[in-house]
Amino acid sequence: MSQKVLLTSSEVNIILHRLACQLIEKHLDFKNTVLIGIQPRGIFLADRITSILTNEYNIEKINLGYLDITFFRDDFRKKDKPLEANQTKIDFLVEDKKVVFIDDVLFTGRSINAALTALQSFGRPSEIELLVLIDRRFSRHLPIQPDYRGRQVDAINEEKVKVYWKEKNGEDVVYLTENL
Repeated sequence: MSQKVLLTSSEVNIILHRLACQLIEKHLDFKNTVLIGIQPRGIFLADRITSILTNEYNIEKINLGYLDITFFRDDFRKKDKPLEANQTKIDFLVEDKKVVFIDDVLFTGRSINAALTALQSFGRPSEIELLVLIDRRFSRHLPIQPDYRGRQVDAINEEKVKVYWKEKNGEDVVYLTENL
């Protein structure tokens, strides 16, 4: 397997701050905005963005939740191994709120489609946006595009984008891998 570094730790840090600033430009005080990390990998990005907004830009109260989409995916019955669901934690109302979905990699768009379906159980937001660290723009199966993107990557289908977070993997780094 060949592996290429797409983003180093310092580049990830710069991108996270840029994304946080873009959110502030659009949502100002976040009084009518909620952030929702898509389980499992989007929660690390959501936590980090929320931390930057709170600790470095002094946004006082940000509603942050986690959404499990396991059984809302259109391919969940096609898996060979049993699925392990994650925990949904949304302890605030989304009705008439601006929702920002947060995920690490936008690939086919199926995860976001599942998140849109899953969110319906919690109410009807006034608006939904998407923030991703990596946008694999030529791999879409559905017409879904991010509102905020850290980096756009043109990867062919055999290549994978792997995001590592220091909270889980000990370092912030993004790799492009290819099975040879």
